[in-house]
Amino acid sequence: MDAGRITALADVPDDSTFLFRVADESGEEREAILVVDGVAATDGGNPTDPAPDGGDQTDPAADADDRIACWLNYCQHLTHIKLDKGSGAPMRDGELICANHGAYFEADSGRCTFGPCEGAYLTDLEITVSDGDVYLTDEEYEFVGTGPLESDDLDRASTSNVEF
Repeated sequence: MDAGRITALADVPDDSTFLFRVADESGEEREAILVVDGVAATDGGNPTDPAPDGGDQTDPAADADDRIACWLNYCQHLTHIKLDKGSGAPMRDGELICANHGAYFEADSGRCTFGPCEGAYLTDLEITVSDGDVYLTDEEYEFVGTGPLESDDLDRASTSNVEF
């Protein structure tokens, strides 16, 4: 099952995003991001730490589908602005932050909780985790490769005035 394989789950950072490219049905390439809901991952403790009774915690891959989400890499305030500009999107308390507008998006639901697009949702893409790897399973998109688009002049971002 290598078709649609994006990356190993272990390669998706807990405190940022993993950037990759997809193509829609017309062949237009867009950027997408994987994000691990770090808050959900730590609710029951670090899965790799010993349990309080000395036993093992639950296998981290067992609930990976509940902890990882995939979104198109565009803010909902101005949809040409990227959340991840190539070095990972900033995050705070389990939320993605748009460095341009200061909008906060829940990592698990994509809902904007603060900012100029409050109440809007990021566009989700379907993914599956299998044997420690993340696969794109969305029928409307095809996996193209990792990293940002090669030539992209749409992100007219200025330096941010938002502090982290």
